[in-house]
Amino acid sequence: MRPPLTYFLSFFAACTAACFLTACGKPPGGPPPAQGKPTVGVITVQPRHLALTTQLPGRTSAYLVAQVRPQVAGIIKTRLFKEGSDVTAGQALYQIDPATYKATHDSNLAALAKAQATLKTARLKAERYKQLLAIQAVSQQDYDDASASLGEDEAQVASAKADVESSRINLSYARVDSPISGRIGKSSVTPGTLVTASQTTELATVQQLDPLYVDLSQSSTALLQLKHAMARGELQKSGANSAKVQLLLEDGSAYPHEGTLEFSDVTVDQNTGTITLRAVFPNPDGDLLPGMYVRAVLQEAVKENALLVPQQAVSRDGAGKPFAYVVDSEKKLQRRPLQTERAVGDQWLVQAGLEPGDQLVVDGQQNAAPGLEVNVTPWVTKPADDASHVAPPAPAIKATASN
Repeated sequence: MRPPLTYFLSFFAACTAACFLTACGKPPGGPPPAQGKPTVGVITVQPRHLALTTQLPGRTSAYLVAQVRPQVAGIIKTRLFKEGSDVTAGQALYQIDPATYKATHDSNLAALAKAQATLKTARLKAERYKQLLAIQAVSQQDYDDASASLGEDEAQVASAKADVESSRINLSYARVDSPISGRIGKSSVTPGTLVTASQTTELATVQQLDPLYVDLSQSSTALLQLKHAMARGELQKSGANSAKVQLLLEDGSAYPHEGTLEFSDVTVDQNTGTITLRAVFPNPDGDLLPGMYVRAVLQEAVKENALLVPQQAVSRDGAGKPFAYVVDSEKKLQRRPLQTERAVGDQWLVQAGLEPGDQLVVDGQQNAAPGLEVNVTPWVTKPADDASHVAPPAPAIKATASN
């Protein structure tokens, strides 16, 4: 026989189970009212004219660089420039002691004068012998000897002239001039320093800074993809002339002057897999200096009928693949797998998966499922969001990708 406490507990458990089943069953008043259809915010996908740009890292370099070296040996007497100043082509930079070169030049001038005097005598003698030979007053041998002597004296004069010119050049090299116009750096020598014509250390370096080169690096893979897209007709060239290039400085500010792309190298760097591009920028204010790190915004091509969608409209599945929901003609949701090409600000450039005119769900995807019937309302951004969503689409948009 069970104790009274056991009967009481069994009875209490039975009553509790009955109440639970009654609560889980249908209420006596009938089924609850059906919930309303969810509302989603949508936009109509429209094609746009899109200018594709790429940000490429680069370094600035001087347009012209000349390392000033002596072409004759001697003692530096004077430095004729101020370090860090602008110099012009042909401006004197250093003066090497010219004494020995001037003496050599004077000696060669004297030797030339002597050779010219000897030549004059030999020429007169040869002319007289020619006249005497006509009347048989001298022998043929005497005339031949006079003619040969004349030829030797002419050669001596030519040699003396060459020596004079050589010594004149060496004398002029005693004055070290700037080979180009530009800005000169620090001097590696001071007055009193002995320099030689074969030394490897430059006296100074002159660099032309206006205009200025910017050497950029682009991956060969990105370049091939661009060429293939153009070959398929998906992209058009940005223009017949040289591509325009914008520059971003190290502090993130935009350089005020626009540059042009000059050429693309024909060799791929085996270590980095990149190709060097060279652009030219005006530098009238001297803001750019050689060796600065910059980022160039290069306009690659133009994409017609580009499809841009807000990034918040694109979700990703467990495998990381992008997808989005669109509303069909029956107000039901369809799930579309997407292929995105690149980010354009806060939007995605969609390569495949959407068509112009699709009603794309931007807001309300939390409970979205394929086949779910929904109410549709135009998507309007909040004031804190980017104003580019609510503004009308511009006729041309720039898409920038970093390399």
